[in-house]
Amino acid sequence: MAATRLFVAIFPPAIVRAELAALASPLVGARWTPVENIHLTLRFIGETELEQLEKFAASLARVRVEPFILPVGGVGLFPSRGPAQVIWTGVGQAHTRLFQLRKQVDEALLAVDGGLAMRSFHPHFTLGRLVGSHAPRELESFLTRHKAFEAPPFRVSEFSLMASEHQPGRAPGYQPVRTFALQR
Repeated sequence: MAATRLFVAIFPPAIVRAELAALASPLVGARWTPVENIHLTLRFIGETELEQLEKFAASLARVRVEPFILPVGGVGLFPSRGPAQVIWTGVGQAHTRLFQLRKQVDEALLAVDGGLAMRSFHPHFTLGRLVGSHAPRELESFLTRHKAFEAPPFRVSEFSLMASEHQPGRAPGYQPVRTFALQR
C-alpha cells in the first residue's frame, strides 16, 4: 500500500495569497512559494498509509472551533539562530481561536497516532526558502522594505487535510484530501 505525505493547513483566499506572492522579488538564493501553495500549516503529519489517512480524517471531522478573523502581516526569517532558511509573513497576535484550532487538531491526530512528533507552533505563511548562498545585505533590505507589510485579514471558516507530492527540482504539488468547516 502506498504512503501519502500529509499535513493539516489553512489556505487563505486568493486575494490574500496574491498579495503574499507579490512580495516575491529578485533575491539571490531565494526560491519563492508558488501562489497556489501559500498556506498556514497547523500540523505536519508525514508519510501515512491509506488506512491511517482515513482514521485521521474521521478524527479531524470532530474538531469544533468557531470561525475567526486572521490578520496577516510583517515578515521574518526562520530559524532565529543560525543561517536563515525560510522567509515568512506572520499573523500578528493572531486570534485565540487559531490556537484553539491547533490544539484540537493536535488532539484529534494524537487520538489516532500517539507517536506523532509534536513540534512548537509559530503560525506563519512561508513566502520562500533560502537555498544555497544568499546575499545578507539584500535579505536585510528585503526585510526592512516589508517590515510594515499587511495583507487583508481574512475569515477562517475551514481547514484542510492535505496530501503533498514532492517532485525533484519542482515545487511540491498539494491536493486536498478533505476539508472541514469550522463550527461550534
